[in-house]
Amino acid sequence: MIKQLVTDSLNNILVKYLSGKGITDVLNFDVEVPPKNINADFALNAAMIIAKKIKMNPKIVAEELASVILKEMPSIIEKAEIAGIGFINLCVKSEVIYKELEKILKEKDKYGSLPERNNEKKVLVEFVSANPTGPLHIGHGRGAAIGDSLARILKYLGYNVTKEYYLNDVGNQMLVLAESTEIRYRQMTGEKIDFPTDHYRGEYIIDIAKHLFSEDRNINEIDFKCETVKDILKTIKDDLKDFAVEFDSWFSESGIAAVKDKNGKTKVDEACEYLLDKGEAYVEEGALWLSSAKFGDDKDRVLRRSNGRYTYLASDVAYHRNKFERGFTKLINLWGADHHGYVARIKACVQMLGFNKEALDVILYQLVSLTRNGRSVAMSTRAGEFITLREVVNEVGKDACRFFFLLRAPNSLLEFDLELAKKHSSENPVFYVQYANARCSSIIKESENRKDIISDIEDIDFALLNTKEERNLIKKLTAFCDTLSMSEKTMSPHHFTAYLVELADIYHKFYEKCRILTCDVGLASARLKLTESVRIIIRNGLDLLGVSAPDKM
Repeated sequence: MIKQLVTDSLNNILVKYLSGKGITDVLNFDVEVPPKNINADFALNAAMIIAKKIKMNPKIVAEELASVILKEMPSIIEKAEIAGIGFINLCVKSEVIYKELEKILKEKDKYGSLPERNNEKKVLVEFVSANPTGPLHIGHGRGAAIGDSLARILKYLGYNVTKEYYLNDVGNQMLVLAESTEIRYRQMTGEKIDFPTDHYRGEYIIDIAKHLFSEDRNINEIDFKCETVKDILKTIKDDLKDFAVEFDSWFSESGIAAVKDKNGKTKVDEACEYLLDKGEAYVEEGALWLSSAKFGDDKDRVLRRSNGRYTYLASDVAYHRNKFERGFTKLINLWGADHHGYVARIKACVQMLGFNKEALDVILYQLVSLTRNGRSVAMSTRAGEFITLREVVNEVGKDACRFFFLLRAPNSLLEFDLELAKKHSSENPVFYVQYANARCSSIIKESENRKDIISDIEDIDFALLNTKEERNLIKKLTAFCDTLSMSEKTMSPHHFTAYLVELADIYHKFYEKCRILTCDVGLASARLKLTESVRIIIRNGLDLLGVSAPDKM
């Protein structure tokens, strides 16, 4: 929040400064946290950018600006010093930092949050959406962690967020899935029947068939597709619930591709007819083609084959049209990186449907590779089998699993070390953060034995928190809001794992250097409030990641 305060104030000052130079351009400057060896709170690069515009020496511009900043921001900035070729290093007044610390203590789990913006920011986050053809694997788990945490962050920032799972329950894959279960069932009845190599061969198919066989039902009465999807979907929902992921909506493809209205048309029929009427689709050799090339796709795509069957793209067109029709103003899709070529296509569809393609954000996430003590773990053990999300959660726990999935940006490959995720040491990032929270809780619990501790925030003398360790810790606490902004801007929650590890590190160093429950009542009370603030921010951050904050480790 301090960074935002400084940035907003600087923006007003720079507009006036540029106006005095006859420049009305918008200035895109950066306010960054300088390296640790620089004794300053923020570094400003505006002088170098302005110098290029007005063709002046950047150091001269920096000196002018530093003088203006000190004059115009006396209640915020303590020092403004020139560094290097024209950077301006800024030191914020201690009173500003202490005031923000008080704000954390007062607002607690609401610190940095924004009031709900209702329909102004009605967002649909669609993620996981794995085909109901088997259990979730670890790739789906990474998508689940990213999507759920992103939704939590956006909701915290006031967006009206709906989390949705799109269920692909129509098409040839469903027929193959049903046949896979039926063949396994028939084999159990004693029929001599070979299992096709192109069908689903996982052990879970055999388990479903065993369950149906145990019910002793007439084979002609069994709807194998319905029973198989129901069984797999229950497994998916159970796995997601134990992973702290619960959806607001489960949207079935059959609802738009199979259900017909009174005119005998599905939502897919209506969407394709709309595109045809608008001239965005055309018929050629009996097939219906989408004119997607003119909107950035590498070629036109088939919506309906010459045999009358719709493609997956046709269902996606109808699905995205339905999203907008439900009143969502922002769509966020999380897809595996192998869907890269599909992005331009679906954005073209959104535009051709008459909506703003910028209202759709597609986040692509990379694969996960498993390692154990530095050695690669095979992702497939035998035909039809793979490492499931459930297996990894059972081994390392939900918290470690989610935290590790969020350690890197979605577009970065992720190496997941199973043994590291189980370690109870500072090497394990999630343990390191949770331990900082537990340490805070332990100190707060211990302080209950001190009857002299000052509890009212208004009576605390925060000016006593004047060591380098204390100032660094408070500054890092206030950077929680900057991390929120960065996560929103990049549509990625991975900034919070890095932030929490850094915060934990700074707190542990503070703990080693500064005795908290010292016999000096005023100092002990101030340091205890600082510890309470650390616990508040760590818990807020972990909650946004869907990770617990235990009081004991």
